[in-house]
Amino acid sequence: MEHLAAFLRRLPPSCGPVRLIAVDGHAGSGKSTFAARLAEALGGAPVLHLDDIASHTELFAWTERLREQVTDPLSQGRTAHYTPYDWRARRFGEPRALPAAPVVLVEGVGAGRRALRGLLARLLWMDVPAKTAWTRGRARDGAEQREFWDGWVEAEREHFAKDPSRPYAHLLVRQVPQGYEVLPGPAAEHPVITHGDGPPPMW
Repeated sequence: MEHLAAFLRRLPPSCGPVRLIAVDGHAGSGKSTFAARLAEALGGAPVLHLDDIASHTELFAWTERLREQVTDPLSQGRTAHYTPYDWRARRFGEPRALPAAPVVLVEGVGAGRRALRGLLARLLWMDVPAKTAWTRGRARDGAEQREFWDGWVEAEREHFAKDPSRPYAHLLVRQVPQGYEVLPGPAAEHPVITHGDGPPPMW
């Protein structure tokens, strides 16, 4: 994880002064956990969870809200303020700050969408098969969310059919017993695989 963090720090800014890093993948693939660990390795980098931007009525139709509340301010070097969605109360809450740090992580299904890719320094894809991820997600959320998951799976299938992220991923992230394995993705500029200790990989 430290090697990946060092590599990301060295990238040129992509959204104003910010290196915007997307972590995409199917629901239940482990994006949030991975993003939290990567943020820690980056010294406490800010993380935007797209669950805070989406809503029940706009599972994927949140591009404009993300642009207005997050990417436009960050591109100008300003702290962004977004209104996180409360999935239980079904309403947006009070504004929350997202600083224009050197590296900012955006994690969630659709983080690598077409409308956002031009602002990304790197797109990471959690390489877990859809059915495996969805099974994990359903088990995590329990019977209370069964109806929501039924609708979500169809919405996610439709989104990725129209606007796939994996073909544009620079890096693929896979869980292994020791943590994570990071491999060059379909859009990798330098398809070199490095394992174990040593100097940071040149992806």
